[in-house]
Amino acid sequence: MPESAWSSPLLNRRRLLQTGTAGVLGLSLPEILALQARGAPTTAGAVAKRVIVILEQGGLSHIDTWDPKPEAAVDHRSPHRPIATSVPGIQFTSLLPQTAKIAHKIAVVRSMYHAKAGADAHPNGTQYALSGAHPSGPTEMPDMGSIVSKILGTANPVLPPYIMVPGNHEQAAETRTGFLPAANKVFKTGGRDLSDPKWQVADLLARPENIDRRLGERQRLLASLDGTFVGATGRQSSLDGMDRFYEQAFDTLTSREVTEAFNIQNEPESIRQKYGAGHRGACYLLGRKLLEADVRFVTVDVRWPLTPETPGGFNLNWDHHDLIYTPASCGTVRDKAGGEGRYGIGHWVMMGSTDQAFAALVSDLDDRGMLDETLVCFISEFGRTPRLNKFQGRDHWTHAYSIAMAGAGVPGGQVIGLSDKDGGYVISHGQTPEDYAATIYEKLGINRDQPLYTAANRPVFFGHLGEPIPELMG
Repeated sequence: MPESAWSSPLLNRRRLLQTGTAGVLGLSLPEILALQARGAPTTAGAVAKRVIVILEQGGLSHIDTWDPKPEAAVDHRSPHRPIATSVPGIQFTSLLPQTAKIAHKIAVVRSMYHAKAGADAHPNGTQYALSGAHPSGPTEMPDMGSIVSKILGTANPVLPPYIMVPGNHEQAAETRTGFLPAANKVFKTGGRDLSDPKWQVADLLARPENIDRRLGERQRLLASLDGTFVGATGRQSSLDGMDRFYEQAFDTLTSREVTEAFNIQNEPESIRQKYGAGHRGACYLLGRKLLEADVRFVTVDVRWPLTPETPGGFNLNWDHHDLIYTPASCGTVRDKAGGEGRYGIGHWVMMGSTDQAFAALVSDLDDRGMLDETLVCFISEFGRTPRLNKFQGRDHWTHAYSIAMAGAGVPGGQVIGLSDKDGGYVISHGQTPEDYAATIYEKLGINRDQPLYTAANRPVFFGHLGEPIPELMG
């Protein structure tokens, strides 16, 4: 490039934005903030201001948790018997004693199923759960969180609108932006063990060599070049529109609010103990903190890390193909049905920690006055077979499973739908992931009759293949 071209105030300034701030911010941050701002909030009729999805990935057994089947054939019956809840006539299994105490605050849908084949494996099942759109469709659909990000934008200018905590489960790669721009991609916090006091979100912090004085100096240099350019041209820069987003990016890197939002160590010990020790409780607690910081859409996924306390536990999700009822490890050698690396469903790092953390989350949101404006969803990509296989495990099952929801006007203390006496098939009020997605969009006040558009300006409708679940609408 000729030297005269480098003397242009516009190019000098643009060069600074491309190189001088890239080491501090990463060029994508201000660009992402700019693109996110193009979404115009449309919240007429909204009940929910924010959503948290608890994705317990791997296919949680519904008959061992939300939908007890004491009349099932004895050879296939769960050993975890029904227990009473805070709502007369509603029972969960003995694996949910803490959640049973708050049954009056939640609604359980026992009639979820997949109306179409092809989403019965973990990758496509997870994609289905995240998007609410069957993955075999002609267009790859984005996550619901990405769509919410696109339409509603951010409620907190220094935090991404769609965050996954920690975003490193077995199928974490199944998140999608589909036809939407990269600006609407989920931000994943990462973190092997979020309960570790040393854990932090590195990608939202300035690099060590660029913090404090150096970051401030670069911001002042940018302001100086702004003044130089205006003086040289006699008019405002055509890049002024982007200045707001660079300022916003600087604010993100210097904001105490960002630091505090991701710091669970500053929570009172009583609150951390309420959610439970270890990774799962920390993940659920961080989810609440992000909601409190006005992140619109939070997804919490948890796969407990391998620790000295859990020998053999190197894949602690819910894919219990064998030894589902073992009191400890399912084994470490793949000589059965693929259940190695996890613990039996009744172990504390499995349902014990899940029950405690979920009950704590709902109660904590309620105590803080946030539950009325927060939609809480507890989901898994499918359920487990009503019959035990020859390895004493349960396989993938899409014909009947359960989810639970609370907050944002969801009438608590109810069970919606019914599966048969074995938990094998839906026999009343069947609901699909499309209906679940439509419920979320409706709660947020998003108009599903208005399409989104691809880069080629082609309209794409979303959420139109389902209907909001009436009993959840209040």
